[in-house]
Amino acid sequence: MISINDKLEGELRMNSSGSAYLVSNNLPKDIYVHKKHTNQGLHLDLVKVEIIQGKDRGLEGKVIEVIKRFKTKFVGTLQVSDRFAFLVPDSPKMPTDIFIPLSKLNGGEDGQKVVAEITNWKKDAKNPNGKVVEVLGQAGDNDTEIHSILHEYGLPYNFDEDVEDEANNIPLFPDEYEIAKRKDMRNVLTFTIDPDTAKDFDDALSVEWIDGKMQVGIHIADVSHYVRPGSALDKEAYDRGTSIYLVDRVVPMLPENLSNGVCSLRPNEDKLCFSAIFTLDNNGKVLEEWFGRTVIHSDHRFSYEEAQCIIEWDKSSGDGLVLNNGIEMKWEDKRMWSDAKFFREITDAIQVLDKTAKKMRKKRGSLDFDGQEVKFILDENGKPIDIMFKTQKDANKLIEEYMLLANKRVAKYLNDKKIPMVNRVHDEPDPTKLKSLKDFIIQFGYKIDISDADAIKKSLAELLAEVKGTPEENIINNLVIRTMQKAEYSTQNIGHYGLGFEDYGHFTSPIRRYPDVMLHRILDRQLSGKSAQKQSKLDPRCTYLSQREVTAQKASRDSVKFKQCEFMADKVGKVYHGTVTSVQTYGVFVMIEETNCEGLVRLSEIGGDTFTADMDNYCLKGFNTGENIRLGDEVTIVVKGVDIEKKNIDLTLIRL
Repeated sequence: MISINDKLEGELRMNSSGSAYLVSNNLPKDIYVHKKHTNQGLHLDLVKVEIIQGKDRGLEGKVIEVIKRFKTKFVGTLQVSDRFAFLVPDSPKMPTDIFIPLSKLNGGEDGQKVVAEITNWKKDAKNPNGKVVEVLGQAGDNDTEIHSILHEYGLPYNFDEDVEDEANNIPLFPDEYEIAKRKDMRNVLTFTIDPDTAKDFDDALSVEWIDGKMQVGIHIADVSHYVRPGSALDKEAYDRGTSIYLVDRVVPMLPENLSNGVCSLRPNEDKLCFSAIFTLDNNGKVLEEWFGRTVIHSDHRFSYEEAQCIIEWDKSSGDGLVLNNGIEMKWEDKRMWSDAKFFREITDAIQVLDKTAKKMRKKRGSLDFDGQEVKFILDENGKPIDIMFKTQKDANKLIEEYMLLANKRVAKYLNDKKIPMVNRVHDEPDPTKLKSLKDFIIQFGYKIDISDADAIKKSLAELLAEVKGTPEENIINNLVIRTMQKAEYSTQNIGHYGLGFEDYGHFTSPIRRYPDVMLHRILDRQLSGKSAQKQSKLDPRCTYLSQREVTAQKASRDSVKFKQCEFMADKVGKVYHGTVTSVQTYGVFVMIEETNCEGLVRLSEIGGDTFTADMDNYCLKGFNTGENIRLGDEVTIVVKGVDIEKKNIDLTLIRL
């Protein structure tokens, strides 16, 4: 029971309005803190709060002590006058500007993006004092804004010299001594399928038929062979936790010599791998499995588009490879055209793998989200000049299916032996959110059964299948996703709800994910008879790597918002059709149909009535007319303004 004058500790989570909530696992509910009571507490700071009587006689809190700052460095734009300067922070959750003496500008000029550090904050001062520690460049410049995003989340974009040196000293190709210790797969038909622009190839597939049965090898770059525990490379990879995928670049977990060279499974090169090899029947059922270290030699590198051509190719046409989807082949490997036997083998392999993958996918019963992914077309300066919508085709799903198979079977192998490991877990949906989903979709003529766990899983899968191709597909997909818990890394195996797997781990992408490196090491210790690592050592690493993944995702989303704003900046005043994607107390977000960019219609920009939010029913209600603006409604809007630095698109609703 919380009472007035109680003193509580927790994390302060700020809103863009300046108010906040005290959040702690030890509290029965979050404690509201009005902006006049945050008392120099900032977003994610560890603070002590005293409970007071609130305005509406409810309990609120006021910050009485900042125990520990979450961070002291902030990214923003300099505003310089004759006598002093201020940093105007980029983050809407930083409620105050930072005062900077002219002597502390470190070369920063008016209008530039910089990183400033808080040096002190006097007790009764409105603003903290600070100094510029790094000048990023002119606001609005592509590199400046991308580096600003990385700085905002404390993410690196360069490697220290000792890490680069260690990576550059690793030989590009394996020596014969190491090859002799491994299962030699170099004579087995092997290939990679990746995006056309990919440079780091984590995985390859091999296919051979033994005694009439298909044996599929899922070969994963053996990063753990090169990145040894305790090395500078290992420390840096763990600190980063994951590669970061921004719109115009990748910030890799490993230096280029490893990620794009030594470890990348490039064609026509001997490469060291950690492999999962399965003998499958015609329906994709695993008859036998083998895990271990191998050496491979990829015969060919396919793009997804090229593999899709092969999947769609009707061999009965007799016309050779018909490019019926308009893709221009860029096969540099002349063997594809000159060696008829090799051409037939590799095209046969891809088509058989595809047929088997489709059977495996149909059986596994996972929740199938086919969301629309946007790709920006950038000019030489990184400015977006067009938008494309990417779709997942059979070639993408083929690779996904065999990666899922390896991830699942490795996790099952270790969990069956009670080996402490890094599971990728996904808990059951939130019951309250499921109830809201059930009530909402009735208006579209859909229903779900939430009576028990099996019924929920079955009806959610049926719902996702039903809405495919309908105008409300994206809205309902997003609402289903919101009912879900977040996937994370854990030593506690609770299964993966979304995929429908009892066992699941990340094994297939060690070039870009540190948990995969850990899983390789755990599997190697088991296979080589070494003692297992203690769970107590794995637990904090799982927590940290889950947090790093979330941070990288936030940075990725911010880079998308930045490019969306750049793309829409010259479209102010234009009229578009869109769909209401989110309802908030301050307005509604609308996804513009033509560009897939999302903007905000504030309550003040909705004429004809006074609207208030009904969050339980995902709608705004008109006070006088009773008109509702609901989640999923199709609307017409005009672009009112674009703020590239704050990554906001403001819209006005047109009343028709």
